[in-house]
Parts: sequence; C-alpha cells; structure tokens
Amino acid sequence: MIHFLHVTKEYESGYRALDALSFFIDKAEFVFLTGASGAGKTTLLKHIYMEEKPCRGQVLICGYDSRTARRNDLPFLRRKLGIVFQDFRLLHDRNVFENIAFALRVIGAPEREVKKKVYKVLAHTGLSHKSSNYPNQLSGGEQQRVCIARAIVNDPWVLLADEPTGNLDVAVSQEIFKLLQTINSWGTTVIMATHDLNLIAPYHYRTIELHRGTLIKGADATLKPKFMG
Repeated sequence: MIHFLHVTKEYESGYRALDALSFFIDKAEFVFLTGASGAGKTTLLKHIYMEEKPCRGQVLICGYDSRTARRNDLPFLRRKLGIVFQDFRLLHDRNVFENIAFALRVIGAPEREVKKKVYKVLAHTGLSHKSSNYPNQLSGGEQQRVCIARAIVNDPWVLLADEPTGNLDVAVSQEIFKLLQTINSWGTTVIMATHDLNLIAPYHYRTIELHRGTLIKGADATLKPKFMG
C-alpha cells in the first residue's frame, strides 16, 4: 500500500527533513506518526500525497512511484487519498453540505451521486443536522468532523490526518479519534500524525516515530519490501 524506501529529503538550505526512511504500511492498518515538532511528520505526509518528492530514495503509494509520477498523475493519486489538516481549511462562504460536496464536484461527479454521497457521510460523522450551517456557526470539533467528512466522501484508500486533534480539548479529541477508528474499521488505511502521547497511550496500534527526520521506531522489517531498483 505505502512503501518508503531509503527516502531522504534535503532542502536548498541544507536542512535534512527526512533521512533514509524505509518502512511499509499495509492495507487497512491504523498507524500513529509521532515525534516532536520539527521531527519530519508533515514532510513525511507530504511525500505520501506527493506534494514533495525525495531527493534520494523512492515512495510507492497506491500504484504510483515518486520517481516516475508526472504532475498530471497527481490528481488521480490524490483521489485515492483523504487528507485532514489541523487548521480545518474549510470554505467559509459555503455551508457544511457545500464544503463536503466540493470534493466531489471538482472531479466532475454527477449531482445525483454528490447528494447521495454527501448525505451518507453526514450521517456517518454525526452532522446531518448541521448540513445548512456555515463553518463560523460550528464548534472546533464539528469543523473537524466536516473536514473528515470531506476527506472520506470519495471513499479513499488511505486517510492522512495531520494533527487532527491539535486544536481540540481532551473530550472532543477522543470523539475525533473514535471517528477515525470507525473509518479504519471500514478497511481504510489511517495514518494519524500527533504529538499527543496521552491520547494514543491506551491504544496498541503501530507507531512510527521520527526524531530529526530519522526513523527511530516502527520500521517493521518483516513487512519491508525489497528496493525496486
């Protein structure tokens, strides 16, 4: 599903954000991505949706190869991915329904399909009664639920959640985490980046831990494929 093979990312300044990372994430896994601020978590996620490309090494994701993927391939890759950001990134001039529907309309989905899928994810995320509300009428937890609904409305293979509970209190963070667990139970691979070790401590999901761009936990050599020269 997701292969990182000796991935190194350096910027022109000489800063090395990722240093020779190799790991494999299988279909339907739930994985925590942890590490202090600046450890490389967001950079790693950007390599999965190929906003960034490695300076050395190779990323394989959903059948796409970072060495050969062209710019025109990226929209098709990203249709297989759902992405949830800490800062929500909602369209404030559109209501909840329209924010979620936007993800379908940009790929040209028929309006009948748009309505069917949006109402389905509204129900799954507990937002059916908020469909006509605008983002500024929602709590932080409700806004994050809208973001999750928008991310899963295309039935992605992989859901990437970058600090999805970073701006939320403990109780709401637990609600969001339980929603991610439910999505994972449907067969979706979930990668959740977080620095909140108290949130994840009670759970026994696999953890990939970074320190200054280096993998210090979670490689799982039994799953790591051979480098595809």
